[in-house]
Amino acid sequence: MKALRSLSCSLLGSLCFVSGGLYSQQTENPSWNGVPDLQGVYSIATVTMLERGEQFGGELVISTEQAAVVGETGASYLDNLVSNVGGAESQVGGYNTFWMDPGERMAVIDGEIRTSIIIEPEAGRLPWAEGALRRIFSSMRGQQALDGPEVRPMGERCLVGFGSSGGPPMLPVLYNNHSRIVQTEDYVMILAEMNHDARIIRLKDSQHKEMQKWLGDSIGYYDDDTLVVETTNFHAQESFRGALRHFFYLSADAKVTEEFSRLDKDTLLYRFTVDDPAVYSRAWTGELPMNAVEDRIYEYACHEGNYALPGILAGARRQELESEFGLPGQ
Repeated sequence: MKALRSLSCSLLGSLCFVSGGLYSQQTENPSWNGVPDLQGVYSIATVTMLERGEQFGGELVISTEQAAVVGETGASYLDNLVSNVGGAESQVGGYNTFWMDPGERMAVIDGEIRTSIIIEPEAGRLPWAEGALRRIFSSMRGQQALDGPEVRPMGERCLVGFGSSGGPPMLPVLYNNHSRIVQTEDYVMILAEMNHDARIIRLKDSQHKEMQKWLGDSIGYYDDDTLVVETTNFHAQESFRGALRHFFYLSADAKVTEEFSRLDKDTLLYRFTVDDPAVYSRAWTGELPMNAVEDRIYEYACHEGNYALPGILAGARRQELESEFGLPGQ
C-alpha cells in the first residue's frame, strides 16, 4: 500500500530547491549509541533519472528555470496517462495512475539541481562494456515470457520490488519510494516500501556469505559520520533491473558500495558505486538525497487475491494449441 505523502515543495519554489544547501555543515549531526543516527523514514522520489538525458548537453547541474521545464514535462506525462484512463477501455496490464508517486522535483544536493543520478562517468551514462548488452539480451532470448510462473518478473511474483527499488543500489520508481532505516548495535535494517523488501546489514562481520540473495549479501561499518555498506553475491534471477525510469544489469559477482551520511537534519546523502567488470568498462557512481518524511510505511499487500496468473498461462497454452493444430481462436 502506498504511504500517504506529506506536504511537498513545488518544483517552482526556488527556495525549496536550495534548502538543503543552506544547512550549515558545522551543525552537529545527531548520534545514536556513539554512531551517526540515520534512523527514520525517507523518500527517494525524484523526477531525476538514473542516466542523463541528451537535452541537458552533458551538464550535471542546471538552473531553477531549466528544472521547472522538466517538472512541467513530468506533470504533463502523468496528466496524459490519467486522461487516457477514462472513457475507452484501458490497456490490459496498465496501472491506475492515481497511485503513482514518482516525485515532483529534481534531485537537489548541496543546492545543486542534478540532471542525473549518475555522477561518474562525467557523461552521466552507464559505461557498458563492449558487447555486454548483446550478451545480456542473447541470454534472455530463449526465455518466453509466458512459459511458466518462473519466468515472470520478480516484482510481478511478489519476490522483490520492481526495478531496483530495494537495492542495492536503491533507485526511485513510479511509486512506493519510501524506506525506513533502523539501527541496532549489530545490524542496520533498511525496509523498502515497495514489496516490503527488508535488507539486513551485518555490522560485526567481515566475510560475505556464499549464498546468493535477492538483495545480495550486505556487511557494513561506520567511517566517522558515514555508514559504509558493501554488498555482493546477488541472486542471478535479480540481475536484470528494469523499470520505466531506469535499466541496468548486475552480475552475481558485482560489488555495490553504498555510503549513507547526513546532509542536514532532514536529509541523508545516499552515494553508491557499482563495480562489475563483467558488464561495465569501469565502475560507476550515483548520488541521491534521501528526504525525511513524517509518513509511516504500511504493509505492502502484494497481489492479494490475484487469480490472473493462472488465467494468463492458460491463455498462452490455448494460443499454442491454436497455432500448432490450427484451432479457431475463441
